[in-house]
Amino acid sequence: MDLILCHTTADFDALGAAVGLTRLLPGSKIVLSGGSHPPVRDFLALHRDEYPLIERRSVNPEKIRSLSVVDTQQRDRLGKAAEWLDLPNLKEIIVYDHHLGQESDIAATRSHISSVGATTTLIVEQLQQQQISLTPAEATVMALGIHVDTGSLTFDLSTPRDAFALAWLMQQGASLSVISTYRDPSLSLQLQQLLTESLENLESLYLHGYTVAWVTLKTDAFVPGLSSLASQLVELTEIDALLLANEYDLAESESRLTVIGRSQIPKTNLNVLFQLLGGGGHSQAASLNLRGVDSQTILQQLVDGVKAQIPNPPTARDLMSSPVRTILPETTIAEAQRILLRYGHSGLSVVDTHGQLVGIISRRDIDIALHHGFSHAPVKGYMTRNLRTITADTTLPQIESLMVTYDIGRLPVLENQQLVGIVTRTDVLRELHQERDEEEEGQKFKIQNDAHAALTKFKIPLNTELQNRLAPQLWQLLTIASQEAEKRGWHLYLVGGAVRDLLLAQASSGTFMIKDIDLVVDGFHKSADVGAGVELAKALQQVYPTARLEIHGAFQTAALLWHKDAELDSLWVDIATARTEFYPYPAANPEVEASSIRQDLYRRDFTINAIALRLTTPRTGELLDFFGGLIDLQAKQIRVLHANSFIEDPTRIFRGVRFAVRFGFQIEPQTEEFIRYAINSGIYDRTAQENSRTPALQTRLKTELKHILEAPYWKSVLQLLDNLGALQCIHPTLKLDAELLRQLRLLERCLRRFDAEQTLIHWEMRLEALITQLAPEYRAKVAKNLQLQEDSIKRLQNLASVQTNVMESLPKCESPSQVVQLLRQYDLPMLILIALQSPRSLRHQIWEYLTVWANVQPLLNGNDLKKLGYKPGPQYRQILDDILAATLDGVIKHRSEAEEFLAQHYPH
Repeated sequence: MDLILCHTTADFDALGAAVGLTRLLPGSKIVLSGGSHPPVRDFLALHRDEYPLIERRSVNPEKIRSLSVVDTQQRDRLGKAAEWLDLPNLKEIIVYDHHLGQESDIAATRSHISSVGATTTLIVEQLQQQQISLTPAEATVMALGIHVDTGSLTFDLSTPRDAFALAWLMQQGASLSVISTYRDPSLSLQLQQLLTESLENLESLYLHGYTVAWVTLKTDAFVPGLSSLASQLVELTEIDALLLANEYDLAESESRLTVIGRSQIPKTNLNVLFQLLGGGGHSQAASLNLRGVDSQTILQQLVDGVKAQIPNPPTARDLMSSPVRTILPETTIAEAQRILLRYGHSGLSVVDTHGQLVGIISRRDIDIALHHGFSHAPVKGYMTRNLRTITADTTLPQIESLMVTYDIGRLPVLENQQLVGIVTRTDVLRELHQERDEEEEGQKFKIQNDAHAALTKFKIPLNTELQNRLAPQLWQLLTIASQEAEKRGWHLYLVGGAVRDLLLAQASSGTFMIKDIDLVVDGFHKSADVGAGVELAKALQQVYPTARLEIHGAFQTAALLWHKDAELDSLWVDIATARTEFYPYPAANPEVEASSIRQDLYRRDFTINAIALRLTTPRTGELLDFFGGLIDLQAKQIRVLHANSFIEDPTRIFRGVRFAVRFGFQIEPQTEEFIRYAINSGIYDRTAQENSRTPALQTRLKTELKHILEAPYWKSVLQLLDNLGALQCIHPTLKLDAELLRQLRLLERCLRRFDAEQTLIHWEMRLEALITQLAPEYRAKVAKNLQLQEDSIKRLQNLASVQTNVMESLPKCESPSQVVQLLRQYDLPMLILIALQSPRSLRHQIWEYLTVWANVQPLLNGNDLKKLGYKPGPQYRQILDDILAATLDGVIKHRSEAEEFLAQHYPH
């Protein structure tokens, strides 16, 4: 076990450095040695599950392998965890700090101490050197560390290195709104006095779950720094919107009014409000300066304006995940842990046999129980019974307040005493993040396919932007589908590649028709089981009777297919219920269960394909991007969602490479590391030996190879796959060497020359050409494993013996007729495969056979023989073959010569 220790009363720099260090030391855990600053405590009340934090009491000292200490060099600042520094089993102690001139009493094996404004900066520089990317949550807490310890780069100890580190963290997606919420700027003495006065005289009202406050300060002269005072006042009072007025007199005795506005309420726009009075700014921060006005009248006008802008806040019904995964009180700790690992949850709801909620058990509870050896104990002994619950109508601010006040990570949602959903910290953070990042009302999302594309969180108004992008008939189909879902109380989402392509399409390119669409039904608060997708597909077929309906029983998904339809052409629409999945073993088919849209997106392959667009009301047009897909589209990179993705499903390697080549993207460095690790681990060979069915190495791999080998860029994909070592998934010995590349180029010449009408399946020929590079004893086995057509399997199975026969016999042929007699017993695909591996001289003969001799016909046919008096029978074949041979060899050239040849060799 590798642990990272933060000093007691941890600040944001210690926490940020520790979080960054977990990326440098994969698998490591963070231990807060003893408490934290109040802002850090409040931050973790919402964000704890984003980081690998564990309790000190759940650590088994005997399993500690290394310790990393951040933001201190003193043992006494580590509390009781300092005892671990003396463990005999420690292999390494690493210290990271930015406090120079201190005598360290920690016997470190390595130290990283440098004169920068924040310890976090040192970690950022190492992450940059190793080209490790961060999640927005990681980047945010690290940016907070630098902001707080450098006073947002205003403290004397701040360095350019800190500034560069902050800039990089912003590129990684650090949330400025979260940073502004938790950083703690200092105030001047005068501002501190005004802060006290403000707190004493603050007026407020509560509306739609939000608190709006206002205060008027009267001073003798203008006070600089009122903006900082307003920000501090918002933090201290936890209000959602503030109007801070400062009234003072100018030299000529004319009154002057300055108003500073701050708002954290989503969809309010102070800029619009303040502009009406001659001020301005941003949607969440604005100011104005007026002379000779009545301050109370102006302030009341602004208060009324803010009240009018406040929207009805989201409720638990909008946020919750449903259905909820539950367990019984008698479930063992070990089984509960297995369920957590399987579904990636951080806690489980415990219900009795009547479905009544009786408790909740968290991951931390389970970790502690396992640490003490109670894996077989029932969860009822460890679950939390004193529960805070909410209703479906509880507002977001109320939910956030409960979570922060009671440090609760999940709140059950009850209706009529029945558990209908659960709201987690993640749900709240996602909603807050989306609200804070929304652009001003009416702003449209625009993205260009260039290096300077500006990708932002956005909401596409369906009656404008999305409708303008899609072909009218496709827009109508999606509208009908969403209406049918709403009738059943469900949400409907456009997901995956269709959303990705919609985002990548230039706004100026006009409407376009997507030919492959994935729709996902989310049951929302009205539970939708795995059959919901089928039900919706059947409803759509009633509207579109020409569409063919296919139902896939194993996964309860449905597909509607049109074939050369006058309006929808050959459209393919897949409809499924939101689901989660679990792979029982690597390369297996996943086991799926109905779940939430977030879990459905998490099971997908890459971030750029894990984006969803909501089609149903009340939040129509909302874009769901939980995993940074928009950032990766901007960075033009392919990033996998989780570390075990390629181990579970090797076809994702092939899909990722195909996407990279198709879009001109790069595979993100850590994703490439995951690919190489999965391939080099030997897991695919082991799982194939241990399991009779490995679909991801069989049918699903064949499907992905088909997509690759049909694409115009297939050679580039194969080259990148070979560079990654991924062709080993087909067979461990397969390499794309210079000889194979030469044969593939020759294959393309053959297909263009001999199969211009494409009577052959060209992607299968390319795949057969790859398989021919294997030793003869492996070819048929690989073809069967990939479940190729029977004639392909036989061709590859017989190729070695046929090739030997041709290579031995062809040089002995002394005339064209002998060449034809030898080669005409083999079909075109077999001859092409032989030609690819033959020396130039033999290949020339095969080429001449296919281009010239195979097209020569005998100068007489069966009807001619009949007219000449020959009775029909078996001899016809021999006669015609002899005439053909004589024609090929130049013995006869005209019909008259053919008749003479016939009379001479076959007299009546």
